[in-house]
Amino acid sequence: MRYQITANELKTKGVSVIEKATSEHTEAVITVRGKEKFVVIPIEAYNQLRKYELDGAIRESLNDMEEGRIYPDNIEEHIKRITDV
Repeated sequence: MRYQITANELKTKGVSVIEKATSEHTEAVITVRGKEKFVVIPIEAYNQLRKYELDGAIRESLNDMEEGRIYPDNIEEHIKRITDV
């Protein structure tokens, strides 16, 4: 569940409002002039999201290799291939 923190509330209460919000909710949205601008999550949640992102990138790379979507170029060949359009 999301919790909203206004920029003014953050300015006056500081990090304590973030600590309170993220201890009671999974994320906190910081609003600036009524518009959602930032999301704050506990570091453990961030690390888990990064792990999922990296796992997905590895899976995508392995799929590319299995499907033959790779180029065994050296650097010079790679630069030539991508710039000779």
